[in-house]
Amino acid sequence: MSDKTTVALLLGRKGSSGFPGKNSMTILGRPAFTYPIMAAKNSRFVDHIFVSTDHEGIIAAAPEMGVEVIERPEELANDEALFEDALEHGYFEVVSRLGKAPDYVVVLMCNAVTINAALIDEAIEKLEANPEADSAVTVSVFDMYSPLRARKLGEDGYLKPFVPFEAFGDPKTLSCDRRSQGTSYFADMSHTVCRGECIANMAEGLLPQRWMGQNILPVVNGDGCDIDERWQLDMSINWLKDHGFSEGDTPYED
Repeated sequence: MSDKTTVALLLGRKGSSGFPGKNSMTILGRPAFTYPIMAAKNSRFVDHIFVSTDHEGIIAAAPEMGVEVIERPEELANDEALFEDALEHGYFEVVSRLGKAPDYVVVLMCNAVTINAALIDEAIEKLEANPEADSAVTVSVFDMYSPLRARKLGEDGYLKPFVPFEAFGDPKTLSCDRRSQGTSYFADMSHTVCRGECIANMAEGLLPQRWMGQNILPVVNGDGCDIDERWQLDMSINWLKDHGFSEGDTPYED
């Protein structure tokens, strides 16, 4: 890895109509955005850390934590702006500042605190071992949310299958067992570690998170999530406590 360049790129804008203040809210005595920063700083592989934001508090705190600020332009700091557009802007700013494209980009979110250095390092090790892989991403197993169980409201007011049952094969083979179609892995957004070219050529990636590329490896996380709803806050706090965080301590030496 000595010849590889790995950067962490953290994203978090100020405004949020769904859950105001989610990127900087106090969680176990620390602002939310400090958790992904701590994870990146304690990774064995991350060389540089950047944050793309328009949040004054994050802009002020980042340099004290050894993080370079990329001030997000106004057109990428509103509810209509797509995450992938802000990510692409941040990536090319990183390339400009480094004078080269990084080999690996650790994509982090200010409102995703269910992350630690071990998860980052596991992803990079998987990519090193598999040159055909585009990315390695944290996933959580939520079989209760199997796509087989998903429903949408029809024009007649009744619930319909969100995905036609034929998409799963012969409908006669389906059952009410939530695991009948295998394990359901959901990208929990705690991190994406991808090769730099995946962001540079994002149009070639797999929907809905095109920056992950086509060949995506799992890094299994336990009940990870980004915080967009209030119930996810308690879930995230439980994750942090299970992984050695408290108001006074972290699992890291410093």
